[in-house]
Amino acid sequence: MTMTEREKLRNGLMADIEDPELQALLRRAKSLLPKFNTCYLHGPGYEELLRELVPDIGEGSFIAPPFYCDYGCNIHIGKGVFINFDCVFLDGADIYIEDHVLIGPKVQLLTPQHPFDYIERRKPIEASHSIRIGEDSWLGGGVIVCPGVTIGKRCIIGAGSVVTKDIPDDSTVAGNPARGIKHG
Repeated sequence: MTMTEREKLRNGLMADIEDPELQALLRRAKSLLPKFNTCYLHGPGYEELLRELVPDIGEGSFIAPPFYCDYGCNIHIGKGVFINFDCVFLDGADIYIEDHVLIGPKVQLLTPQHPFDYIERRKPIEASHSIRIGEDSWLGGGVIVCPGVTIGKRCIIGAGSVVTKDIPDDSTVAGNPARGIKHG
């Protein structure tokens, strides 16, 4: 059975990002974002637009506008999550945010991976690799999480950190690249 371009993208394979299905999903999100980003947190229409943009969002979870994403439908948010303003979630692959996670302002969760070969990079192709943030974790302001990274449960990621590798449960990391400060 042949995979669709969307399935390829969500499974870490190079995909044609000009594919009509991907472009329709991108247009859908890009049409909702300006409306969502003019809402006040908990204001009129906020809840409806949030659930239309990110259908898989748990009870008591919030995203403070402005917010930016590629598709929205590949973002999965547990219950009791707070995502502060000005975050960028490039969700070509799935982004999983488990329960009770706190995400500071200007955090970037980036799943896309472009080809390393410069000739291939000229083509409209990319792959994406899922990101997972474990329950009860806290990402400080300005954190960048690179493609394919898993952050364990109960972790603290210091403000401004760039997370390039998986972080085990109960870790505190900071820096560029993020390095362990404390474990357990």
